[in-house]
Amino acid sequence: MPQHARTRPVCRDCDGFATATITTGTRTPDGAKATVSVHCPACRGLGRTIPAVLVRIGR
Repeated sequence: MPQHARTRPVCRDCDGFATATITTGTRTPDGAKATVSVHCPACRGLGRTIPAVLVRIGR
């Protein structure tokens, strides 16, 4: 009998790909390309959304 994995809600802004690495066009002293990691602002780099029940709304 197959096991079913729990599905987590995927972020609708990044489709689960929460972090992107972008090259800056420059090189480091050892010759490697310099990169910058950028996280999705909606899910803060998690790739999934937090259920509304868990989010605390402050006034």
